[in-house]
Amino acid sequence: MAKPSPSYSGSKQLIALGKTIRAIRQENGLSQEALADEIGIDRSYMGGIERGEHNVAVMNLTKIAKTLKIKTSELLAAAGL
Repeated sequence: MAKPSPSYSGSKQLIALGKTIRAIRQENGLSQEALADEIGIDRSYMGGIERGEHNVAVMNLTKIAKTLKIKTSELLAAAGL
């Protein structure tokens, strides 16, 4: 299991991003597990992203946005970033 980011876990930016990902995922009717499977990461890691524990890599963020049928820039804007 991946450990939360020692420097950024719980930062307001990661929490906002995680909440936004969760909301859009739920709007799309996807489970956390289905989203994680689609982008090729572990479900528990996806949960950590949604809780703002992980500093998400650009490629994973791009995969998340694509799966949620939104542009990466729109995802970031929706999170206020």
